[in-house]
Amino acid sequence: MFKIAVFASGSGTNAENLIRHFNYELKGQKARVELVVCNKPEAYVLTRARNLNVPTAVTKDTNEIIAILKEKEINFILLAGYLLKVPKELIDLYPDRIINIHPALLPKYGGKGMYGERVHKAVLENREKYSGITIHLVDEEMDHGKIFFQSSFILSDDETLESLEAKIHIREQADYPRIAEAYLNTL
Repeated sequence: MFKIAVFASGSGTNAENLIRHFNYELKGQKARVELVVCNKPEAYVLTRARNLNVPTAVTKDTNEIIAILKEKEINFILLAGYLLKVPKELIDLYPDRIINIHPALLPKYGGKGMYGERVHKAVLENREKYSGITIHLVDEEMDHGKIFFQSSFILSDDETLESLEAKIHIREQADYPRIAEAYLNTL
């Protein structure tokens, strides 16, 4: 059984989607979200998790995170808008067991400071023809690990920040739980 921790920093729509997928749609299957870890005490993801009966932890401290993960017997991590770099100690404890979703087609538009609206603005400013999402394993470089899924779409001539964000969100909601589950099924 995979005991999953979801790491998130913001409103938590992707975290909620993952919880609903693993804890309600696949009830009794081989994976369950057992914890949400957040670095911001005011983040709405904490409310979403509590509403879905998932315990939460609010901390930035690596040693505290590791202790909580061990206590809960977590053996897999899904990042869902987690805006801190995952520390090496955590990557070493969970080799090939930390997945991230990124709102662009990596390797473009990744790295420090490239998240959410900032990514979409850069895509539009550079007049890219395509955008999409990337799901990848986490390594010591931000937005860098082995890519195992991308979903792309053509940008319209009149694409706006809002329309691009909406298209990315639809892809994230549709693909992240399914692809994470498929990856877990290979282990």
